Formats: sequence, C-alpha cells, structure tokens
Amino acid sequence: MEQNQIASFIVRFHLADIDMESNRKSWRIKVTHVQKDEETLFESIEEATVFMKKVIGEI
Repeated sequence: MEQNQIASFIVRFHLADIDMESNRKSWRIKVTHVQKDEETLFESIEEATVFMKKVIGEI
C-alpha cells in the first residue's frame, strides 16, 4: 500500500424537510470525492459513511 495515498471528501448537508409533528429533520447529503471529482447523494449519514469507507478500502 502506498503510504502517501490521500482520499479527500467534501460532505454537504441540505435540510430537505421538517416533520412538524415530531420535529424530525430530513437531510440530503452530498459527498464529493475530491480526487475523482465525483458527487454522490445520500439520505443518511450512515449511507454516506459506508460510501466513504468503500472508497478508501475499509469495506
């Protein structure tokens, strides 16, 4: 494995909706993998984390 390998991500959260009864917020999460200049959209931070782990080879 190359020791100088770098993986950079930009993670943006956009408030999509708020349930007025429960006050629960829904987010749209955009993850940009900087080195490949690719953007992917997610509905949960867990999904975004799985994606980033796959990119860096932890999964």
